[in-house]
Amino acid sequence: MQKLSLNQSLSQKLSPQQIQFIKLLQVPTAELDTRVEEELEMNPALEEGREEPESSQENDDFEDSYEDNSDELNVDDYLAEDDYAGYKMQGDGNYNDDEDREMPIAMQASLNDQLEAQLGFLGLDDRQEKIGKQLLGSIESDGYIRRELDAIVNDLAFSQNIETDIEELEDLLEEIQKFDPPGIGARNLKECLLIQLARKKEDNEHDEEILHVLEVAYNIVDLCFEEFTKKHYDKIEKKLNLEDEEIFKDAISAITRLNPKPGGVSGGLVKTQYLIPDFLLSNNNGKMDLTLNSRNAPELRVSQSYSEMFSAYDKSDKKDKKLKETVSFVKQKLDAAKWFIDAIKQRQNTLLRTMEAIVKYQYDFFEEGDEAKLRPMILKDIANEIQMDISTVSRVANSKSVQTDFGIFPLKYFFSEGISTASGEDVSSREVKTKLQDLIDGENKRKPLSDDKLEKALKAQGYNIARRTVAKYREQLNIPVARLRKEL
Repeated sequence: MQKLSLNQSLSQKLSPQQIQFIKLLQVPTAELDTRVEEELEMNPALEEGREEPESSQENDDFEDSYEDNSDELNVDDYLAEDDYAGYKMQGDGNYNDDEDREMPIAMQASLNDQLEAQLGFLGLDDRQEKIGKQLLGSIESDGYIRRELDAIVNDLAFSQNIETDIEELEDLLEEIQKFDPPGIGARNLKECLLIQLARKKEDNEHDEEILHVLEVAYNIVDLCFEEFTKKHYDKIEKKLNLEDEEIFKDAISAITRLNPKPGGVSGGLVKTQYLIPDFLLSNNNGKMDLTLNSRNAPELRVSQSYSEMFSAYDKSDKKDKKLKETVSFVKQKLDAAKWFIDAIKQRQNTLLRTMEAIVKYQYDFFEEGDEAKLRPMILKDIANEIQMDISTVSRVANSKSVQTDFGIFPLKYFFSEGISTASGEDVSSREVKTKLQDLIDGENKRKPLSDDKLEKALKAQGYNIARRTVAKYREQLNIPVARLRKEL
């Protein structure tokens, strides 16, 4: 029995309908119109407009035929037709007109947009391009990939139905790490510095003097990174057998001029584009009015003429091969239209349920816009609240944004771990990181604060935090240790 159970578990696959819903869920609001237009062009059984009342006998016949083939084409197996109380799916929410509700916000094109443009020059096939975009989507705003590659392998299997392995990801990541800005796609600070030094070596391969300094710098980072972060220069010189003091100083200087946050230089490189928020949230005298951007709620329907055509063909006494093929084609298009409409509705429901739970959890923040009011919140908290998989919540959080009275925020901004305070309350790790950054920004650069002193300073402000947690947050902020922050 155990063997049978194992085989059943391994043989489970996502249905085409599930894959379609997952893909639609990840589509940004700005791109949904294009996706709908593509579907309208591909499927003549799908039309724009409100659904008409289904009172004719022809529609009854189509529904009967649809049910008769439920083993192969049952939409209910993957999408629930739940009504979501309090929200209208066609976008007629609390705003008076669609123009106000769709108002785009000007901002710089994202780092991901720049990287996707460079990805197009690699000449990848469709499968490789999807893998590449998944890797790019895993790059955080500072330019690092912190998600483990084996986790990305699982992401691809689930969301894209693509089977790959770590070796293939590493090969493609190596190509991505050649993109601009230099250092992009690194998995840690050491790799980031090595990527930049390798690029500088290529750019200066004909200048022997500069190249020699860069080679020494590369060896220092590659072979003596720990000593370098602690500024144990005597140990580095001894370990690498370096005798020329000037070359050593030039090498150290070359390293310290590198960019530890390559994602932070992207702001001015590209033209301005417009960000369309997925949600609109306003505070109406303490009541949070949440609406889904009307672009997320296109009006679609199954073609009445195609339904009538199917009914006429199905009732025909003539049952030759050509007619059967025609009936099969028409039914396939009708089913695809129904699936797409249902997937759009499910997308709307999922987005609203997720955002409503976030608003409920972070109500105090949305009232005042004070970052200190953010509560610790992880994906599991929201998944439990709306009774959905963590992976579904993750897809919404990683690709959607909300316009509030205090600006536009990506949904992932509201997720963070918790730290307890002296009063026994839990506060967001984001708040603690902000305090940590403030302490380091205000320190005496000739005598920078060690992690021990930072721990004591944070505890003095009421945060119960361990030294190892201070070090962890400092590293997440890409701030070097005290020795490396010291200035002469």
